[in-house]
Amino acid sequence: MTATLLRLARAEAAAHTRFGALGTVARFGPLVAVASGQHLPTDTAWHDGTGTPNPDEWAAFEAFCAAQGQAATLNLLSHAAPALLPDLNGRGYGLDYVLHAYTHDFASPPPAPGWPVHEDPDPGRWAALAAQGFGPGTEAIMRLVAGVPGTRRFVATVGGEAAGTGAYATEAGVAALHGTATRPEFRGRGVQAALLAFRLAQAAREGADLASVFVTPGSGSERNVVRAGFRLAGLRLTFTRRS
Repeated sequence: MTATLLRLARAEAAAHTRFGALGTVARFGPLVAVASGQHLPTDTAWHDGTGTPNPDEWAAFEAFCAAQGQAATLNLLSHAAPALLPDLNGRGYGLDYVLHAYTHDFASPPPAPGWPVHEDPDPGRWAALAAQGFGPGTEAIMRLVAGVPGTRRFVATVGGEAAGTGAYATEAGVAALHGTATRPEFRGRGVQAALLAFRLAQAAREGADLASVFVTPGSGSERNVVRAGFRLAGLRLTFTRRS
């Protein structure tokens, strides 16, 4: 799985630069850092899967974060962790959380969607609906996500009513699925299964040969992606500097 994780890390780091259209992006060796000016969860860096920052690159990254008024936070995939852990520990970084990284190679696509799904051209409308699924306090981040260049936004309906959201963006043949949320009153009815199947079909038609998604271990989202044919590829680790 190392080759898959390396490809995924490169795609995620490259895709992370799209947030630069809405803020500031800077590169420090293998680290791609973003600052939106809004102190949002996307104000982080991605490790591109290759190499270790030298001391000057670490220092420049941390100075960039300080100048932007945000914590020095880094996302990396598990294949890169052994090489980076000595520096992370030595520079005062601590592990914040772990997500499971899943991939799908389109060899066995899931059944056709059980609910109607359509693409939504209105980022503001999509963001408002997604925030209903994610919960209070997520409005700003969903507006940011909805407006990122290259993002395709989808809505599933149940009985003619908007029930859930999903999105993806493709980078180097990797379709990164995200923005997955269901309004509380529609949960447990297969809405996310429909959105997963629809997005995989769309991404395949677009020319992607790999799909990816990050999920909380043991969550309903993890069960959904496993049922859709995704396979566990590794871990996404998020570290923040404490001192």
